[in-house]
Amino acid sequence: MIILKILKNKFFLVIIGLIVWLLYFDKNDVFTQFDLISKCNKLNFEKEYYISEIEKNKKEIFELQNNKKSLETFAREKYHMKRDNEDVFVFVQK
Repeated sequence: MIILKILKNKFFLVIIGLIVWLLYFDKNDVFTQFDLISKCNKLNFEKEYYISEIEKNKKEIFELQNNKKSLETFAREKYHMKRDNEDVFVFVQK
């Protein structure tokens, strides 16, 4: 009997309708918010990765600009450059 009175109460029905609307039908519903939060976390992780890669590349560029030996090593390893009296053999691993 008490449950029937509560279900007939117009304020209770409006509150239940509002909760259902906000949970499922609104453009900012709960499921959309969970998706946006997960995308935001993923983008923050990628941001940290790229910031660390930028720092690593800056250090490598500084080293290449200031150290002739590292520049020569870089050119030999990456671009297979050689001196005039040398032969280069490239081994490809499968």
